[in-house]
Amino acid sequence: MPKAIFFDAVGTLFGVRGSVGAVYAQIAAEFAVTAAPDRLQQAFFRAFGAASPMAFPGCPPAEVATQENRWWRAIAETTFAEAGVLADFADFEEFWARLYGHFATADPWEVYPDTHPVLARWRRQGVTLGIISNFDSRLQPVLAALDLAPYFDTVVYSTAVGAAKPDPRIFAAALGDWPASECWHVGDSYQADVVGATAAGLQAFWLDRGAIAPAPFQVCGMSPNQPTFSKS
Repeated sequence: MPKAIFFDAVGTLFGVRGSVGAVYAQIAAEFAVTAAPDRLQQAFFRAFGAASPMAFPGCPPAEVATQENRWWRAIAETTFAEAGVLADFADFEEFWARLYGHFATADPWEVYPDTHPVLARWRRQGVTLGIISNFDSRLQPVLAALDLAPYFDTVVYSTAVGAAKPDPRIFAAALGDWPASECWHVGDSYQADVVGATAAGLQAFWLDRGAIAPAPFQVCGMSPNQPTFSKS
């Protein structure tokens, strides 16, 4: 049995309800801006994929929240510009405050059906649980809103550490005094979670949420009745 199990957050424990494009379109409609969810979805992932890692090494702690907001706003502006509707906003500042705050609540998120049963069973077995996520300071209120916070002894996210997965520094920050060889990491991203955790010395498990992982880490699943992870 591992000493501790760390989990990725978005895409592993919970995900966006519907799609990012649908949420963006929904909030934009509140500001009388009409945009196709599919087009926003495609534009978002292009902008997200082209962005620098969500980490700000050397940034004073008091300025991290501002940097987080700017990082996401740049992606949102690019998304709506590519969708051809950025100029349709009468007040993008007001819209952006609404959208950014929305993702700090439970509303745009859904917890996967296997998440609570698996986490509860590991806790009953006395295993320390933690999160290692490329996310920002909104992660803490989101975990609380989704009733996930009580499961975790430690929550580490990239903007607080100044390093994003697969950088080994974020795994080291989460491990603390735990020996890496006695800890597991579970996530849905092959590059960030499997490659990153393995390089940091943890036992890595790729969680199948519908993506494609290259061999030898192909598929593993979380079972509510038998919360073990296996490679196939």
